[in-house]
Amino acid sequence: MKLQVNTKLALCSVMEFAADPQRHIPAAEIAEKYGVSAHHLAKVLAELARAGVVESVRGVGGGYRFAANARRLTLMDVISLFEDVAPAHRRDAEEGTPVERGIGSVLAEIDQMARATFSSITIATMLQLVQRQQSRGRTRS
Repeated sequence: MKLQVNTKLALCSVMEFAADPQRHIPAAEIAEKYGVSAHHLAKVLAELARAGVVESVRGVGGGYRFAANARRLTLMDVISLFEDVAPAHRRDAEEGTPVERGIGSVLAEIDQMARATFSSITIATMLQLVQRQQSRGRTRS
């Protein structure tokens, strides 16, 4: 499963907000960190806000903050806001030579495994993974 740029940006943004759920983070701060325009990020954040994953606060000290439950929200919940995640009908699993059908079947199974994996990983689990990686990075420096 290949994710679109907006989907990856949404996942990164959600992780930033969930890491400090009480803080209002300006969109410009996240846009700068990930090297995208604030305008582009605003479209992604608007979709996350419509879904109730984040909420926006206007004015001084405003920005966005995490509004979901990190222990229940999964990566697939976020991905499905930006991607068509329904099992794809793979023509290559039904047509062509036996080799092409075999490869198509394997690719369909990989897509299914990716969906299952994304559905089983919560934002809270991802936060723990990120914290472990940050700790490892500090010990190597």
